[in-house]
Amino acid sequence: MNQKIVNASEEQARELMESSRETTWQGKGFLRSLFLGSLNVDWIDPFPETPVSAEFQAFYEKLEAFLEEEVDSIEIDATGEYPKHVVDGLFKLGAMGMKIDKKYGGKGFNTVEYCKALELVGRYDGNLVALMSAHQSIGIPQPVKLFGSEEQKQKYLPPCATRSVSAFALTEPDVGSDPARVGSTLDRDENGDYILNGTKLWITNSTMADFLVVMARHPDTNKISAVIVEMDWEGVEIVHRCRFMGLKALANGLLTFKNVKVPKENMLGKEGWGLRIAFTTLNVGRLSIPAACVGASKLIMEEMRVWCNERAQWGRPIGKHEAITHKLADLGATTYAMDTLSTLANELSLRDDYDIRLEAAAAKEWCTTRGWDMIDEAMQIRGGRGYETEQSLRDRGERPVGIERNMRDSRINRIFEGSSEIMHLFMARELLDKHLKLGEVFIDPKRSMSDKIAALPAAAAFYSTWYPKLWLGWLFRPSYDKFGSLAKYLKFVEANSRKLARSMFHAMIWYGKKLETKQAFVFRAVDIAMELFVMAATVIRTRKLLESRAPEGRAAVELTDMYCRNAQRYVDARFAELWNNDDDKKYQTGRAVLEGRHSYLEPVRTWQGPAVAEAEEVAAPSEGETAAK
Repeated sequence: MNQKIVNASEEQARELMESSRETTWQGKGFLRSLFLGSLNVDWIDPFPETPVSAEFQAFYEKLEAFLEEEVDSIEIDATGEYPKHVVDGLFKLGAMGMKIDKKYGGKGFNTVEYCKALELVGRYDGNLVALMSAHQSIGIPQPVKLFGSEEQKQKYLPPCATRSVSAFALTEPDVGSDPARVGSTLDRDENGDYILNGTKLWITNSTMADFLVVMARHPDTNKISAVIVEMDWEGVEIVHRCRFMGLKALANGLLTFKNVKVPKENMLGKEGWGLRIAFTTLNVGRLSIPAACVGASKLIMEEMRVWCNERAQWGRPIGKHEAITHKLADLGATTYAMDTLSTLANELSLRDDYDIRLEAAAAKEWCTTRGWDMIDEAMQIRGGRGYETEQSLRDRGERPVGIERNMRDSRINRIFEGSSEIMHLFMARELLDKHLKLGEVFIDPKRSMSDKIAALPAAAAFYSTWYPKLWLGWLFRPSYDKFGSLAKYLKFVEANSRKLARSMFHAMIWYGKKLETKQAFVFRAVDIAMELFVMAATVIRTRKLLESRAPEGRAAVELTDMYCRNAQRYVDARFAELWNNDDDKKYQTGRAVLEGRHSYLEPVRTWQGPAVAEAEEVAAPSEGETAAK
């Protein structure tokens, strides 16, 4: 089916995103306030910890036993299919209905419990994480829970809890992260129902799903809506099963919709709410990915500890050689920080007085990036055995450690549910929200002088007190003495939070409207903000462990200290690069590559026989002809 490609200008795309995002901050935002130069330790101190229910604990133990006894990840990877008994077993356990309320047949677990379960699954198999997460985090259960009518809940949630897989369909062959180009359409018929036409690509779970949440555009208004579609309806077709580098069993496909009749009662929320539903669903839904990354990283840490004690080189275990001990130190510190960030984001999502959008995005971006770094280091430590498949290791009598499979499976995590680049852009926009509301009128050349005069009092009232505090805030900074030897790291976070806020304010003045195009600059700023956030979180969590006399408290101090030392150097380097960089030169060189000025380095694709080659040697092209080629 030929789908119309929607061409949207940069301005139109921006306007659509702005109209769809939640413009009002509902509650606190630790990361947002950090970006504005304020370290509100009391917002996350004491470190939140919601006890899991006895019902969840019993479920967790059954799930762990099921994964251990019934799931053969080597087989799943080799066959590229989910075994029926595994999928049926997950439904029987209730693992596919963890987020669905009990009144609709689900387990009714909260986000903290749900993510603890996915962390466990992440230790075993990424394919199962994808199946369970796409179904519950972004498929039917989450958006219907948040935006669905009671009738929709009664109709679709019970089967999703007990037998039916669901999926979420936004991406199209020509549409990735730019919803302004969505080409699928929803037309009205004479009865007020909808007619869906279009194509969707890379829809996880779609080749085994019963229900979909589909995003499509109203041609008359250009607004995007979300509708619930049943896969057995006439006109719904699975055109192709996609296959990938990793996650071999991923039930991912190319779908087409040809004059599919969608009853008007299957509109999710209101007309035009599609992107709002998508963004809101993803704010909490993407928390499942960092949880799974934490599970995989904990397994890697265990495997590397065992291997580095067993494997000997030059008369002693490789774990005692400095080059490897440094890697192990970073593995331990990073795993602790990842676990802390994921746990904190999950806990904050339960609070009614908290806006989770930035913390969720940071958890997804930071944990997937650090998780990839960890698996890369694990591959290096294991050497040839890391590169060898589990099947081969097992066949020749060695313990099958799945570093190679984990590497293939985990790489998608930096792309799933918002790529690293999109997460940076999303966070940058939200982190600059206060400045854009107050100061955009002054840097926008299209705004009139009367607009600027009208906005002046509000801007002056804020900046006249806010900006001086960025320089003098150290005079009012708490001592943080109760954090003991780790207090110095909170002082570092507080001071560099104010430095970051100053830097962004100066950048807005210097670059004006062009700041939105200075992606390298704002990406570094977001990296700094995330690192400061994780530093604060680890220190606060470790203090709680010490106060509660948890057996791991003293050990956590060592990992926190190691992580914060690394983080300080990372933050210092990012600050140095904010204003001293080669961004403009790289942009120019990149454009030159884009325009083909360096295509002489690219391979010649056309095979030429010896006779032709000899003729070319006799009659060599002129310099002008070479340049033209």
